[in-house]
Amino acid sequence: MPRTGPAGVPTKLTQGAQAAGGIGASTLRPDGILKVTGEFAYSSDLWHEDMLWGHLLRSTLAHAEIVSVDTSEALAMPGVHAVLTYDDLPADVRTYGLEIQDTPVLAHGKVRHHGEPVAVVAADHPETARRAAAKIRIEYRELPVITDESSATAPDAVLVHEGRTDHHAPYVAHPNILHRQPIVRGDAAAAAARADVIVRGEYTFGMQDQAFLGPESGLAVPEEDGGVHLYIATQWLHSDLRQIAPVLGLPEDKVRMTLAGVGGAFGGREDLSMQIHACLLALRTGRPVKIVYDRFESFFGHVHRHPAKLTYEHGATRDGLLTHVKARIVLDGGAYASASPAVVGNAASLGIGPYDVADVDIEALALYTNNPPCGAMRGFGAVQACFAYEAQMDKLAMELGLDPVEFRQRNAMEQGSTLPTGQVVDSPAPVAELLRRVKTMPLPPERQWESSEGADVRQLPGGLSNTTHGEGVVRGIGYAVGIKNVGFSEGFDDYSTARVRMEVVGGEPVAVVHTAMAEVGQGGVTVHAQIARTELGVRQVTIQPADTRVGSAGSTSASRQTYVTGGAVRNSCALVRERVLEIGRRKFGTYHPAWATAELLLERGKVVTDGGEVLADLTDVLEGESVEVEREWRHRPTQPFDRRTGQGDGHVQYSFAAHRAVVEVDTELGLVKVVELACAQDVGKALNPLSVLGQIQGGTVQGLGVAVMEEILVDPVTAKVRNPSFTDYLIPTILDTPTIPVDVLELADHHAPYGLRGAGEAPTLSSTPAVLAAIRAATGLELNRTPVRPEHLTGTA
Repeated sequence: MPRTGPAGVPTKLTQGAQAAGGIGASTLRPDGILKVTGEFAYSSDLWHEDMLWGHLLRSTLAHAEIVSVDTSEALAMPGVHAVLTYDDLPADVRTYGLEIQDTPVLAHGKVRHHGEPVAVVAADHPETARRAAAKIRIEYRELPVITDESSATAPDAVLVHEGRTDHHAPYVAHPNILHRQPIVRGDAAAAAARADVIVRGEYTFGMQDQAFLGPESGLAVPEEDGGVHLYIATQWLHSDLRQIAPVLGLPEDKVRMTLAGVGGAFGGREDLSMQIHACLLALRTGRPVKIVYDRFESFFGHVHRHPAKLTYEHGATRDGLLTHVKARIVLDGGAYASASPAVVGNAASLGIGPYDVADVDIEALALYTNNPPCGAMRGFGAVQACFAYEAQMDKLAMELGLDPVEFRQRNAMEQGSTLPTGQVVDSPAPVAELLRRVKTMPLPPERQWESSEGADVRQLPGGLSNTTHGEGVVRGIGYAVGIKNVGFSEGFDDYSTARVRMEVVGGEPVAVVHTAMAEVGQGGVTVHAQIARTELGVRQVTIQPADTRVGSAGSTSASRQTYVTGGAVRNSCALVRERVLEIGRRKFGTYHPAWATAELLLERGKVVTDGGEVLADLTDVLEGESVEVEREWRHRPTQPFDRRTGQGDGHVQYSFAAHRAVVEVDTELGLVKVVELACAQDVGKALNPLSVLGQIQGGTVQGLGVAVMEEILVDPVTAKVRNPSFTDYLIPTILDTPTIPVDVLELADHHAPYGLRGAGEAPTLSSTPAVLAAIRAATGLELNRTPVRPEHLTGTA
């Protein structure tokens, strides 16, 4: 019999007068009030009347042979409906992955990292499922762990993956090197001989977690035709579909996917987590199955930001011009490939920062290790590089006796500059101007904690722990600037699809927009409605729930959705507009010559000439008719980087942001209070200024987190995660968040829709090195790792 739909499934979002406005307006989000009042349905809120609960059993070791698996006790428990291991998978395809399909659905033969899924259980209660998973008996034989470059590339190193056949394997010197990308331009060795000053540095960047508040979760419902309908929180529905269907042994049209409410992502939902497991259990049991990770499991259930070791050499002349940059960037990709190859490409191609340097020699690589898998996170390889090259710029400025901002401005790239990849920057690159603006912002008052009533400890390092009343507190100011690509790169076919329908509903013209874009909190549903209002002249816009009934929108990542899916919505709207005007010409063209001769627009529910003369109401034009268009839209193509030299037009667009950090440091206890993090950023065109401000401030806070507190700690001997909880993995709260004044520039990129520039990632780059620079200024310490902890400032590490 037909099933009733699950509760908590997204419904249409109709934006009317309460959210009026087109492009350039700070239109309110249709989901905003629901989220702040706790009424919004997230994926973890999904419910079905007869659903089961799924739970995963994960490995307790980082590298071990699986000798045996005994599920008999678990299967014997009352309330247990299924226990699946690798041997129960229904198809020949039993691995998945974004680019390289090297990740087992369930471990087979051996486990390669702590927390790898080995078995999955379905039961009638979540606690029953958890207890049943605990009764599965697995015998392991421990294997040596690979945890760093030296152990990964030793001649006799244990291979994390034997018999590699992926397309990167022929180009690396060792099987435990996942991917390597050099960038060579000019002659860095000869340029070094001409340098008056050379500075070198070795830097360590810690493993950061995306720390989204909504845990991985979803609901799989078996369909009568033998397929399955998955309601899921993800960043890319069609990428998930491409990986899920082969493992289930089903054609893609038998796997329907609908986006459920997403509680944050930041890259951590680009890879699969529990999608396949929920579908397998639903198809095995014939019942809907819901899986929700708890916070502990979430730390093992998604990839993290790559930890990195970075070695840099910068040279300059006495008058402060860069001569060359040499760099080696080693990223720890962990046990499986995920997005590591693309992260390597970003780290290499953006590895010198937004500066003009003629002679460059960069090597970036990612390793296979037995550490947790790492992949996409906001900033995507450019974050780690920015931390190092900006520290180098401060070192050089000090050696040359130059102001650090002035030194950066002397070397800043601009429109027309050539990148180390040979690509010419063909849109505004206001690096020097961003630095000028952020430097000239008013500084916050000093000693803000002082008042007539004594010290306000909330304004001091340590806060309400009352560790100081100002004794030993020193202020520091630091600057940084970064460059981030926008969109998918290196020849990837980056496109999106939009279906737009226009019709009359209730006597009013309405636009209906349907895409598969994942709304993860970035505000895309708001912007799509603004685009439709601008292009079609309507007040009411309905945004259909994202699902796989419409073509792919690509991933909600790489700061690409407003550019690419926004571009697709704009393109489809333009095609709808032309068809509406054709209908109008057919119906009313004989009544006014302007129908044939004038430039016609749709505005305020009417057809008007470019001079403002009204020709017809849209309700009359569309009476008895509707117009629908679905089209793919692409930005201009990019090229793969040459594997030997790294040359190529690899990116479609660049974004830039600069920060000034003001910190106060208790030098006795090593406590840091970030007082202010001012930002200046070029966004091309702010389609929704309020949303842009939120993106910039949010990215800034994530950069602050990795500067002073955020790090997943992995035991260097066992490769086990030490702090998989928000008790031990700290993220900034409102008490840690400083004032964030923002200066937004709007210098249009004529290649992009409306001249916009992706805005979400650039502030995550430069906020971290700005905070570190400020702490260095306050303490005089070199501080070549992130995050900075109290023991690094007190010399007790």
